[in-house]
Parts: sequence; structure tokens; C-alpha cells
Amino acid sequence: MTATKQQAEKSGTAAKAKGPAPTVEQINADRITQLANQYWAPYAAEKRLPFNSKVVDEIYCKEIKESNFAVRRIMMLEFSQYVENFLWPNFGPDTKNLAHLLSIVVMINEKFRERVPAWESFKTKPEQFPVFFRAVLEACLTDTASLKEQTALLVFLNHCFNSMEEDLIRDQAKRLVSLSMWVSLQPHRREHELKQNSKWRKYWKTLQKKESEEQRRAQQWERTFLHNLMARFIRLLDTIPESGNVSEDKIHYCERFLELMIDLEALLPTRRFFNTVMDDCHLVTRCKLSNLSKREDGQLFSQLLEMLEFYANFEINDETGDPLTDHDMTQLHYSRITSLQKAAFAKFPELRDFALSNVGTVDTREALLKHFNPLDENMLQQIACHLNLTPLKMTNDNDWMRLDQKFLLELLVSRNERRSSQLQALNEMPLYPTEDVIWNENIVPTEYFSGEGCLALPKLNLQFLTLHDYLLRNFNLFRLESTYEIRQDIEDAVTRLSPWQSEDAGVYFGGWARMAQPITGFTIVEVARPNIGEKRPARVRADVSVHLNVRREIKNEWENLRKHDACFLICVQPTNTIGTKITHTQPFIPQVGLRYVRGCEIEGMLDENGRIIEDGPDPKPELQGDRRTFRVWLDCNQYRADTDVSNDSEEDVYQSFNILMRRKPKENNFKAVLETIRELMNTECVVPDWLHDIILGYGDPGAAHYSRMPNEIPTLDFNDTFLDMDHLRSSFPGYTIKVGTDDPKKLIPPFRITFEDAVHKKEAIANDEEPPKRENLITVEPHKIPNRGPYPSSFVKKNAILFTATQVEAIKSGMQPGLTMVVGPPGTGKTDVAVQIISNIYHNFPSQRTLIVTHSNQALNQLFEKIMALDIDERHLLRLGHGEEALETEKDFSRYGRVNYVLAKRLELLKEVQKLQESLSVPGDVAYTCETAGYFFLYHVLARWEEFLSKVKHTDGKVVAVTAVKEEFPFTRFFQDVPNLFKGESHEEDMEIAEGCFRYIEKIFTQLDEFRAFELLRSGLDRSKYLLVKEAKIIAMTCTHAALKRKELVDLGFKYDNILMEESAQILEIETFIPLLLQNPADGFSRLKRWIMIGDHHQLPPVIKNMAFQKYSNMEQSLFTRIVRLGVPTVDLDGQGRSRPSICNLYNWRYKKLGNLPHVINSKEYKLANPGFYYDFQLINVDNFNGVGESEPSPYFYQNLAEAEYVVATYMYMRLIGYPAEKISILTTYNGQKHLIRDVINIRCADNPLIGRPFKVTTVDKYQGQQNDYILLSLVRTKAVGHLRDVRRMVVAMSRARLGLYVFARVSLFRNCFELAPAFKQLMGRPQQLYLAPQETYTTERPADQQPEGSAQLAEDMPQMASFVYDFYIHKVQQLKTAMQESQKEWQKPGTLTGHTPDHFVPAHPGGESDSEEEPVEEDKEEAESRKRKIDEDMLPAKKAAKAAEDEVDTDDEMAATESKPAQDDSD
Repeated sequence: MTATKQQAEKSGTAAKAKGPAPTVEQINADRITQLANQYWAPYAAEKRLPFNSKVVDEIYCKEIKESNFAVRRIMMLEFSQYVENFLWPNFGPDTKNLAHLLSIVVMINEKFRERVPAWESFKTKPEQFPVFFRAVLEACLTDTASLKEQTALLVFLNHCFNSMEEDLIRDQAKRLVSLSMWVSLQPHRREHELKQNSKWRKYWKTLQKKESEEQRRAQQWERTFLHNLMARFIRLLDTIPESGNVSEDKIHYCERFLELMIDLEALLPTRRFFNTVMDDCHLVTRCKLSNLSKREDGQLFSQLLEMLEFYANFEINDETGDPLTDHDMTQLHYSRITSLQKAAFAKFPELRDFALSNVGTVDTREALLKHFNPLDENMLQQIACHLNLTPLKMTNDNDWMRLDQKFLLELLVSRNERRSSQLQALNEMPLYPTEDVIWNENIVPTEYFSGEGCLALPKLNLQFLTLHDYLLRNFNLFRLESTYEIRQDIEDAVTRLSPWQSEDAGVYFGGWARMAQPITGFTIVEVARPNIGEKRPARVRADVSVHLNVRREIKNEWENLRKHDACFLICVQPTNTIGTKITHTQPFIPQVGLRYVRGCEIEGMLDENGRIIEDGPDPKPELQGDRRTFRVWLDCNQYRADTDVSNDSEEDVYQSFNILMRRKPKENNFKAVLETIRELMNTECVVPDWLHDIILGYGDPGAAHYSRMPNEIPTLDFNDTFLDMDHLRSSFPGYTIKVGTDDPKKLIPPFRITFEDAVHKKEAIANDEEPPKRENLITVEPHKIPNRGPYPSSFVKKNAILFTATQVEAIKSGMQPGLTMVVGPPGTGKTDVAVQIISNIYHNFPSQRTLIVTHSNQALNQLFEKIMALDIDERHLLRLGHGEEALETEKDFSRYGRVNYVLAKRLELLKEVQKLQESLSVPGDVAYTCETAGYFFLYHVLARWEEFLSKVKHTDGKVVAVTAVKEEFPFTRFFQDVPNLFKGESHEEDMEIAEGCFRYIEKIFTQLDEFRAFELLRSGLDRSKYLLVKEAKIIAMTCTHAALKRKELVDLGFKYDNILMEESAQILEIETFIPLLLQNPADGFSRLKRWIMIGDHHQLPPVIKNMAFQKYSNMEQSLFTRIVRLGVPTVDLDGQGRSRPSICNLYNWRYKKLGNLPHVINSKEYKLANPGFYYDFQLINVDNFNGVGESEPSPYFYQNLAEAEYVVATYMYMRLIGYPAEKISILTTYNGQKHLIRDVINIRCADNPLIGRPFKVTTVDKYQGQQNDYILLSLVRTKAVGHLRDVRRMVVAMSRARLGLYVFARVSLFRNCFELAPAFKQLMGRPQQLYLAPQETYTTERPADQQPEGSAQLAEDMPQMASFVYDFYIHKVQQLKTAMQESQKEWQKPGTLTGHTPDHFVPAHPGGESDSEEEPVEEDKEEAESRKRKIDEDMLPAKKAAKAAEDEVDTDDEMAATESKPAQDDSD
């Protein structure tokens, strides 16, 4: 299928999948809703009618079956809580008819499609699940169910196998794939397999002995289920003709069946025994020979078959789970073909030539066909039977098998042919996508994936076969997700350029784009010879010229393209004439005539002499004119493929490019990440032994917890973690605490704590004994931090946070070796815990190095700023990447910033040495270098100190005078700027001061010794490398930077011992894994000792823009979430300090135990009410405005004008009574509503000095990790709940507010949602109309539990609220008349702004759009004017109405709202 054809189908498919959503009125009048109200609706519990099985039958027949399993009907049923309140509570042996069974199956499948928790309802009656599961299995093999129904059963079965972390599911599913399933193997094959594995033979014999004949007969059906299912599938597959019409249901069944087989093969627990059974059925061979694989409508089937064949032959030992190397696979191949040769030599004289040939000459498909083609069917059957592949003759039980010549020939050849290396194919793959991939819907599905069908995509679930499998799946998905984003960028940039066909049949660009420029010249300047053993050129370079006749800031962006930035070369040959409008609702490729897309990598910009301008500290030369030329590297693999094609055709791809496109730096890291993953697949990945199985999803989930680690540390110095002894006692509830003294003066922090159970465990391991049972006994030993010197800068910085007991447990776990998982709900101090862990590791293990990784620069900077406030020497801190500019400090923690710091510090310290030299009257220039300073310390400073000690130390009963320290101290002159250095009251006190002074001096020389290398290394690059590899102890970077720079870091010899990851639940699986491998293993072992992951899987996951990858492939699942699903022990922080307790109750039910910290109960701001409001949180019902609720100008671009106006009116009201704008944020759940609210703000109040803009208007997804005092939240939807059903989005939405949360939504819709019920039950406990107290002003002294004085101002709907705010505003204007005269403009009635279709592509995912209100988008004048005219036209009726109203109002009372102006887009 061509890209153009696919594009044409794309919009039709999306529209077909979408369909119009029903209105609330239609839903209420619907038959399903009426039945729900009678039988199972949660809000009609008291009036429900008793269960009636006829209702289930009627609904199944009429609503599901007769509608052909219409998604819309199933969605309404599932949303009404049909399975939770009606189907499952009434399921039992008496009611398990097919309709009831299939109704449950369809509802569970819908829950998985909607990606909401599916298995919770079964836990109310777990005893019935085995009966239900058995009934499902029986239905899979019956002829009473239609193909559509059988497909639904297959999908359900697949969901079960992919939910093995659920005990209820695992207990049933594992019995289908145990060793006992080998009863279905051919006897000779089974004996052959058991002969190769003595352990399994032993188990098999035990199984045979243990069971009676009756038990065996009872379980036989279950054990042969999958074998019988495959036989049934093969019979069905054989009924499909090579041409002619075939039922879609039949094809979908075959596709879903292969999906099930792939998923069984891709998990070790299910494939271990199943792989042999599938091989014995020769499923892959039968599918390859099937007619469906040759049909045009079998394309997806063929792609799934490729995946199944890949996993069937995967490089893994099914018995042990160990990966097989290329050498192992080669040996297996040789042993298989030599056994065939031996059999041929002994039994089949006709194959004598084959038997005596060298293996290398007969293991290709061509050679095998040459030898086996002449053999007849009987001979081939004998060979196959001899190899235990087929039975000797057919029986009634195996009538589905084939023993014809074509099948037997394919079977023998495919089993014995040499397979090409997967790695080799991967290494030869171009990393840049081309037009054939970018617009191929089978490879990169459309954004609007409904979830109804299956796709030939890898899945990221709980477990992986090997690290190679893990990396390969992530590589493929990351590549495809990147390709999808590139497609969006190309479509946006090329559309903005408006390519048209000129009169001379050339290309005329009618528009302009910030991110793309027409190419004025393209020349290939170098094609280097291939390296030995390779076919591709070693290097291909080209020069690309563009004319930058654009504004200065945009020209700077182009000129500042950095080395290794990826760009795209595009060829368009449009057929549309000048003036034709390009619209994103029509297929893209035909409109612009796009022909080719090729990627390239910037090497640098050329100067006027044709030389590359190198990056560096020196200013770049100023170039004359607007023509700029960039030297780029082309992809060598792609260039070779293109030249091979161009040799056979006349057109040269590389002479046709006419557009150069760049991408935003933050989104342009795909190539470096893909190279990193590919490089990891080419090297032996060494993951610590204690972590390996957990990464793959196997073994004991708790094996890496510190309590199970053999090297648990018995004694730890908690440094400044505890504020006092009472704090320590409260931090270890349930522990017996031993202290050496009861004197409160001595029991002051810091404390060193010994855990007695760890002591006993260490002793037991040393004696090869079983570790004793853990006991809760700790020994606390206070210790004093030595005096560091007399200056304030030498004083110890201390932690001031009163950590809770769970926070202390997280800190303790992070200090111990092993894996630490910290689940941090909103506002629970995750960052403070992370910082304290880092500080404690730094002080306990000074020689170890810690790597800090976060998802965003913002989080990394927050972490870094808190680290700087603790007792950590700043010379040991290093921040890698380009986010250090946002650090709120004058200090530069980048590599070069740290080098400059060291050099400046060195000079500062050498001045101190000179000062010391002068104070000691030592001649010579000892402060010239670090080396001379070292000699000075050794021969002069240390000698004087030792002499001093000999005079003032109490030895052998020698009495020393109190004044001796002051009199004999040799460095008094050096510290002469310290008044009253010695107190002279006690010898011990003065001696401590003297020792502190010497430590201060000693530290000067210690630092100079460390800085000595910087004198020897002359270049800034060498110095920065040394700093990274040797000097820095705490290194911080984002996960993206780690993926980009892995090769560079490994080549430098970068080493680290500990990793701490913040925001772990927001980091992609692969981007979490890469930081584990930023160093080379030492002697084959990883030196990693600790891995601390801090995150919250109950909040939103990583942003995946393409719904197919997000939903079907589960790419949005972070490694943190997967490890939690596996059951790895977590520390759940349980005290939040952000929200009012009442607001916290809206989301704390989602966590195990989430309480409130004392300050959110006792602090004044939490005790006071929100001025002007009756409630601190409210759900405000918003009805249709002018008969319209939600609207959808383009797919998934949801808007709700009534809510937008209501929210903005509430914001204006808050501003009018004195709320600061920076304390208010407006959030919504859709990009479309975000744009609409911004438009309303621009029109109503943006430039009004009395109101202005709120702090932020953005989506819930973009606001994760941020907070504000007051949140106004618009939920937008009125027809279906949409993606707010994802409880994680609801948790984020409800947890952003500290003091006030006001939710605007359609109550009748959201009250029915099962997933959101705990929150909405509380929200609906208060009135659904906004209760206001306009007589109050910000701030108020009214207590939160007290009603305002006077009667409430009730806002019954949006128009009334808008009218009230209008009157209220006029009243304010009268009071501030003089000050406001200049800003008075005409008033526009609410609702006059209409929702508009976006004039550029806006992603469906609310976290997928760049969200930069502070970065206004540049538009050319023509585009801006066009946009303004469009909105002015929309506003014309409103302006006329407002003018008429204006005549009736005194001109002094006019509303000073600003005039309509173009709303800013978020993209260029």
C-alpha cells in the first residue's frame, strides 16, 4: 500500500472509529440506562429490582450481539457498572449460561480497552472465578459460540495470561501451561524431549505416579486445552481460500489467535513448556503455508506471523531461562543439521550426497530444497517421523495435521535452514525514518487508535525473556513513537511553508515556517570508503544551504544548531496551484506532493572560507548576508540503500531535496537514544546479580530489598536526619531502643545507629548459618562532629525537617545496599527524602559516587537546590546537561562551571597558603603551585603542629597550664581576624578550638592536593573530564542526557556506586534502564551497590503521544510501575503537607495510608476559610449553554464554552475580591479546552490591570509536579467521561490545590463513574451550585469551619455568574473610576466566543503539546492578521449587541474588558 493511499484511508478510519458520541439526553432515554436504573445503578440501590437472568439474555442479544458488538453500546453497559453490580454478583453454577458468561467477558475486555482496573470486581466473589474460568475455556472450544464471540473469548484469555501478577488469575492460568500439558505431545517427541532433560523426566515420572487414573482423566481436558485450541484454529485457517470473499470475523479471529500465541511465547513462565507443544503442532509452518498469509487482507496476519516465528525461535534456553549467545545458536543449528545428516546417511541412501556434504554448503534454503525437492511424499514422511516431527500415520485425533509433500518439505527446510542474525539486521538498519515508514499506517498507526483490533507491535508487560528481548522491544517502540512525532513535525512545518506548483512547474513556497527553510543548494562533499568487512560507506557528508531572511531571533536559532542535532531533508513536488489551502483534515501527502524524507546530522555551520565553525568558549564569527551553509552527516546505511535503488532508476533522491527541517531540541534526541540502545544490544549488558531477575520480572520480588541482601550494613551514621532524641524515638515505632546514657545533654544529634538484627545476620553469614529471625532492637550512639574551624563558613549546615517514621524508613533503606522503592503521594516530601539519602550516603561512604537522575530539568534543579543547602562540599557537586541555567543560584554547576570554580578556588586557597606562610615567617615562594604548597604543609605546618601537641598534651601525668594552648598555638597570627580565639576557661575547650583551627588549615592543603591535577591538565576539556571521572562525588543529569551521552561517559571511564532516580514513574522504561549501564563492568561485575527509585505510580505515567503505542503496547508503563506490579517491597510515604485535609480526602483513598502532617491542620492559612467562598472545595454543575455542552471541532480537540466562561468568570470574581493572580491556576483535561480558556482570558481580562492573567492555564497532565493555592478545574466532557476515567489523571487533578479547589463539570455524567466514585461521592456531598460571599475580601480571618456572615450569593448557572461578575466589576470600576479610565473598553456578552477548529495539529494526549504560555509563538504578519480577522468575524454579532447595551449604560460604568485579540497557539 502506498503512503498516499494510506493517508487517504487515515482520515476515514479515524472518523469511522470515532463516530458521534451520544448526548446526555440520549443516554438518559436509552434502554440500557432505563434497565440500569431498575436493576443495578449505584445511585438507585434502594429501589433495585431482584436479579432476572432474562434481563442478561435480553441485553446480550439486543444490545451486544444484534449491534455486532458495537463499541458504543458496550461502553455504555460497562460504564453503568453492569459487571460490578449485576453480572458478577449474580454469577454462579445456576446462572452460567453462554449469554451471562459472554456478557462478563465482553465487559472485562472493554475495561482493558478503556484501560481501567479490570479484575477488582472478581475479588468480591473469588470462589466463583475457577468455575467462570473453566466455563470460558469450554466456550472457546464449543461450536455454539459464533466467531465474533470466540474472538472475544480469545481476547479475554490473552488478558488473563498478561495479568499473571493477580493471584486469582495466576492460579487458573498457570495450570494450562505446566509440564503436564506435554501429555498432548506425540509420544516419540515427548520421549525425545524428556531424554534431553533429566530434571523434567523426573518431574514427569513423579506426576504419573502421584495421580490416579481417575484424576488423570479429570485433568486431561485442561492439560490438552491449548493443543486442542491450536488444532481448532488450524482447521479454521484451512477453510480460508486464496481468493474470494472471506468473513472479516474469521480474519479477526485468526489475528487475535496469533496475538495470543505471541504473548504466550513472549513470557518465560508460559513459553517454557508451551513452546514445545506449539512446535509439535507445527503452527508456524501451517500459518506460513496458509492462504490467508498470501491474501491482501492477510497483511496484518503475516506481520503477526513474523513476530510469532521470531519468538518461537528466540535465543533462550527454555529450561533455565538463560540467554543463548550467537555461538550457542550456531551450535544448536549445527547439531540439528548434523543429526539430520546422520539420519540421512543411516536410513536414506538417496540423501547420501547431502549426508556427506559440509554443513556450511547445505544449510541454506536453496541447498536444502535442492536435496529434498526430488524426494516423494512417503520418503519425506519417513524422514520427518524419524526426527520425531510427525506421526507415522494419521488418526482420528490428529486429522487436522498435514502430511503432504509441500508441508513436509517446508517443515524440514524451515527447521534446518541457517537463520540470519537479528543483531546484524539491526546494525544495518537506518535510524532515520523515511517516507515509506513515516506514513505507513501498518507500521506507525494513526493517533486515533480505538483499541478494538490488534496490531503487530511488541508489548511491554510484566516480564521479558532476556535483556536482549527487553532492549529490542523498547528499541522498536521508541523508534516508532519517535517516527510518529517526526511525522507530526513534518506535516506541521511543510503545511506552514505552503508548497505550490509554480507556473514553470517548479515549487513556490507561499508561506513560512520557523522550523523549516527552503533549500537553496545541496551538494554531497564526501563519500568515504567502506570499512573492512562492511558494505556501507564509512562516512557520507553533504553541504546544505538555506536563505535565512527572517527575524534576528529565528536566524539565531538556525545559526545555533549544535553538533549532532538531527535535521530532515525533504523533497516536495506539489501539484496544487498557487493559493490552494492545505488543511490537516485531508490526507497530507497528496496536498503537498511529498516524495522523499531523509534524516541527517549537523556537523557544523560553515564560515565564509568553507570551514566548520567549532563550538567553544570563543564567540562565533559574524557572517555577512543571509545565506548559511551547514555541513551534515547522512545515514550511511540509508545512502547505500538509496544508491542501490538509484542505479536502477533515473531519479536521484539526493538531488531532489528542497526543504531543510529542524526540530525542537527537547524533542530531537531520538537518534542518540536509538544508537545507545543498539550499542547496548551489541555489548554484554552487565546488570548487578541482585537486580537482573527483577528487571526481567522473574524470581522473588523481595530479593533485592536490603533486609534480604547479604551485605546489609549493621551500623549507619544518620548524620543530621534527626532533630533530637524524641524525633529519633518517634521515627522507630515498635523498636526497642538502647542508649549508652540517659543524660539528655549527651543525647544530642548526630546519632550513629546499630541494627542488632543486621549484626546477627552478618555473623550467621560469616559462619555459614541460617540468619536468625529479625528483631526490632537498635543501639543509638550519639557522636560529636569535630570542630571544623573558627569561621561561620566552617559551621555545619543541618537539616531542619522533622521526618516522619516512614520517611526515616525510606532514608534508612536508601542508605543500605539493594533496591529501594519509595512511593511518594502528592505533597509527602519525596524530594526532601531524596536529598537526605544523598547527604547520608555522601557522609557514610565518602569514597563512593552517586548518580542522580530525574525526568525533567525542573525536578533536577529543585533537588540540586536542596542539596546545596545541606552539609555537602560544593566541589563534589556536578550538574550535567543544559538545565543548569534554571538553577536559582549564581553558582555554575555545569562541567565548565565547576572547572572554573576549582581554578578560582585554587587561587583563593593559594592566597590562604601565602597568608599562612607570612604568619609563620617562612621565606620563599611556597604558594606558587599546589605542589609547593604540599611541601610547605609537610615540612613547616605539620612540623609545628606536632611540636605544639607535644607541649600541650597531657602525657605521663604532666600538668599543663590552662593558658598553655593559647600561648603555644603556632597559628595565632593566621587567625588574628577571629576575636577571642581561645576562651582560656578550660584546657579541653581551648584544645578543641585549636584542633578545629588545624582542621581548617589541613582542609586547605587537602583541597589543593585534589586540585593538583588541574595544574597538570592544561585544556578545559581534559580538566572537565577529570572532574567528572575523579573529583565529583554527586553527579546529576536527566534521563535523556544519560541516554544521549552514554557512549561518551563509558569511554571516559565514568564510575558510580549508587543511583537515585526522582520522578521514576514518569520516566520511560528504557530511559530508566540506560542509567544503570553508564559504566563498564569491573572484572565482569557491575559495581552498582544501591538503586533508589522515588516516584508515584498512582499519578500520570510518561507521555506517549500515539495511542496505539500507549494503549496496545503499554509503552506508557514506567519501569517503576512495572516493578511495583511485580510485588517488589515499597516504602509508602504516609504524611502529606500540601493540601487542606478536606481536599486531601478527595484523593487519599487511592493510597494505602495517607494522612496529614501537623502543619496542614495547625497552620493559620489552613485554619482560615477561602475568602468569598462558602466552601474550600466544590463541584459546580455546568449545564448546556445555548443547547451545547462539549464540542469537538476536530478529533479529540474537546471544548466546552459554558465551562470556559464559567471558570474565567470565577477567576475574575476572585481577582476582584483581592486574590493574587499568581496564586490561581486554571487546569483542564483537554488541549482544546486549554486553548479556549486562553482565548476567553485574552478577550475578557488579559490586558486589564484590575484582573490580568492567572498564574497558569494548562492541562492537568502538564501541571503534574506543580501546585498552587487555588485551582479552578474544568472537566469539559458532557457525553462520555473520556480519559479522566484513568484514576491517575484524577489524582493529579485533585492534588494540585493547597487551599481551594473548584471543579466545573457535568455532574450527571461523572457521578456514574465507578473508578471516580470515592472522589465524586465527597464532591457531591456539597451543593452543586457555586456559593459566594462577595462581601468578603482577600484575606479573611474567618475560620474554615464557620459560615460567612450574611446571605449567600448563589450562582445557579454560567450566565447568572457572568452577569453577577459584570455587575460586581462595575461596582469596583465606580470605586476605582479615575485609575481605570484608560483601560475602559467595550463589554462583550459571555458565550460570544465560539470554539474553533485548530489551524495546526494538536495532539490528542493532553500532555503531548508543548505548553509554553510564556513563550509567545512567532507568526508572520499575514498569518496573524488572518487569525485576527477570523476571530473578529466570530465576534461581530457580539460587538453589535454590546454596542446596543452600551447606549443604555452610563459610560462611566462600562466594563473595562480588553478587545478581542488573536489567541496564541502553542506551536510555531
